[in-house]
Amino acid sequence: MKLSDVGEFGLIDRIAGIVGGGGGLKLGIGDDAAAWECDGRTMLATMDSLVQDVHFSLELISWEDLGWKALAVNLSDIAAMGGEPRFALVSLALPQDIDVEAVEAFYRGMEGLGRAHNVTVAGGDLAVAPLVSVSIALLGWAEGDSLLTRSAARAGDLVAVTGYLGASAAGLMMAERRLDLEPGVLALFREAHSRPWPRVAEGRALAKEGVKAGIDISDGLLADLCHICRMSGVSARVGQGRIPLAPGLQDAFEDEALSMALGGGEDYEILFTAGRDVMEGVVKGVECPITVIGDIEGGKPGQVILMDEMGNIVPDSGRGWEHFGSTGDGK
Repeated sequence: MKLSDVGEFGLIDRIAGIVGGGGGLKLGIGDDAAAWECDGRTMLATMDSLVQDVHFSLELISWEDLGWKALAVNLSDIAAMGGEPRFALVSLALPQDIDVEAVEAFYRGMEGLGRAHNVTVAGGDLAVAPLVSVSIALLGWAEGDSLLTRSAARAGDLVAVTGYLGASAAGLMMAERRLDLEPGVLALFREAHSRPWPRVAEGRALAKEGVKAGIDISDGLLADLCHICRMSGVSARVGQGRIPLAPGLQDAFEDEALSMALGGGEDYEILFTAGRDVMEGVVKGVECPITVIGDIEGGKPGQVILMDEMGNIVPDSGRGWEHFGSTGDGK
């Protein structure tokens, strides 16, 4: 059996069957971060990797932006749990012919974002490799039981998302195609892809408002909603006309705009579900745009159905990123 036969999440399930659980964990393999109790706090730990020519191209991103983004994707995992990030450990593998100044720029980018979120790079590891590879372990905490998890969605919940979607995919496409766009829109898309801003404060605010289910949008809106539905044993319906497209996306990409918002990924917004009363408090109390895009139902676990404005089911045209090339959840 090959990795392509089971896919990323099938492989995760198999690994969890070997090493998952035990050891006093409150939450283990399968969510955005692991969690355990310590001195009245819920401690959080997550780890993400970026690999050259898989997650990034050095022809399309600067070293400083790479450092920023490498930390941002980890901060976003803690944000998606409603937590507070604090310490990072960085493992960096590099070819021998990389300039020292490039590595310094990488850490300056990381330090800039870390300083904004009170996160300290506390150590790590260096190694030689044929391509650049970055792995970051990030530690943080949450107060009490105010965690957002992938397994807490319930039938009757509303589905909502922070901010706007599709800008990161637009930034990547713009760079790959060398598109000439209006300067303001070009800068917005470039920053969304290369310097995403993790929703750390918003994640904490959602937890305080009583939200229990959440995930950050890294693989793509539909793919990540499938992850919530699978872990929660529910299904979802989403209205394509409700999707909050990034400013300028429709004008710049026309027919491609919606698919970029649904499956482009790397938006690092928070996708969450909550009952109607809690959602009303969120819309009033969280200081960023909140858009309700659908409903949670008690149907086939992991299934996400996309509806058009007339109430018709939209055929599946791709659910976003998954490692190892499997078709993914919810298909």
